[in-house]
Amino acid sequence: MTLPLTFTVEEAMVFAKQDCLEEWVHLFLKTIGGNVPFSEGLKRERRNWAGPLLLPLHELERCCGPEPEMEFYTPAESWDAHVGELITSLREGWSSPPLIVQVIEEGRLSIRDGNHRHKALRRLGEPAAWVILWNTDGETDLGAWTGAR
Repeated sequence: MTLPLTFTVEEAMVFAKQDCLEEWVHLFLKTIGGNVPFSEGLKRERRNWAGPLLLPLHELERCCGPEPEMEFYTPAESWDAHVGELITSLREGWSSPPLIVQVIEEGRLSIRDGNHRHKALRRLGEPAAWVILWNTDGETDLGAWTGAR
């Protein structure tokens, strides 16, 4: 692997082909992803990983944002400022890392990292985003999204 890491979709694909996708996720979260607590939490149980996969944005549910019902509430002013910064970066050609998405009950897809990126992509009118899916052993099968059964 070439250093430094770029945390692009293409790089995640290389890690996935080498069966090291989980390693890439933790490297991302502990560095530019800035989400060390999430990385540590993921390590508490065995996880299954799939991706990167291109999925429609409307199928992905945010868990973070300014709406009062969000699991992780963020004040509107800071939410909008960060989303605005990401929109600018995307317009300037930034290659967004894949969103990290948990497959939860009834096959729902919950964005666990990348909620701001998701909103920025939606505001730009993008139809889909690259994601890395995960679940915990015994939960909903990832095969519905990967084509493997």
